[in-house]
Amino acid sequence: MDALVHHGHHFGRTIQLFSNFSNLLREGILQEQRLQAHNLDLGDLPEEERKEHEVFIQLVRLSPFLIERLFSSDRTNEDILYSADALGRGASGARADDLKTMKTAVIGWITPEGGVLIPPLQRNVKTGRGFYHETTGSFLCPTDYDWSDPRVKAALRSGSLVMTGLHWPRFLYQGLKVNPENAWDGLFRSKIMLLAYKHIFISPSAASGESRATRAGNAQIHGMTHVTPASIAYVATLLRFSLSHWNIFNRNDKNADSERFYAGILDFLEDPQEQTEVDELMKWWNR
Repeated sequence: MDALVHHGHHFGRTIQLFSNFSNLLREGILQEQRLQAHNLDLGDLPEEERKEHEVFIQLVRLSPFLIERLFSSDRTNEDILYSADALGRGASGARADDLKTMKTAVIGWITPEGGVLIPPLQRNVKTGRGFYHETTGSFLCPTDYDWSDPRVKAALRSGSLVMTGLHWPRFLYQGLKVNPENAWDGLFRSKIMLLAYKHIFISPSAASGESRATRAGNAQIHGMTHVTPASIAYVATLLRFSLSHWNIFNRNDKNADSERFYAGILDFLEDPQEQTEVDELMKWWNR
């Protein structure tokens, strides 16, 4: 496998889910040249430019030989296009694989222990999921609403109440319970989030409580030693989609609104004002 495709896998899962690699590489090269030409540091850039360039820096740290390829004197436009294409194929391929396996596994995670789902849901078909099923609806219900209210259920099912990427679902919270007095209470600590994280980064068998994996998981393959905020946002985004009835996953799909959902979580976890709570969350995940 091309090393850039391999690195694209990990980049999409742990650094940036939705990325236009061609723009990222071109802007990163130009920004690096500006910084050097004017003897500037990263902290001298406006906040938005700084955040964008930090993503580029994380990419070249992940794939160090990109520096030579992108900044060599004989670099061509084809070098950039090839690199962007390989990274993009890696990121999209990893995402497709994760969604395919999670779509099946999530049914087991939401089935009551020793019980069954009523009505049953097929593992390989998304029909009937989302707000059309009592169980998946309880996981996806926006935190501002009460799923036990028949009017809320009816509104979500009819579409008169539209769930957008700005709404956070209850599955982000431990026990699906939201504390209106403390938004951080149980946030990103739910059992289903843990299972989904293990499924993607350790192995599907680890998420099911078994230990029969015969090959290294994604974290081990890429030398990943700790949980990142971006990887939490990635897992939450794919889990939200897997529980839903939506069938199209891409940054432009307005029904799923996945890009805005992902960006909202990542912005929140990278907000300096939330740093104390985020540090505690990272300790909890990395314990």
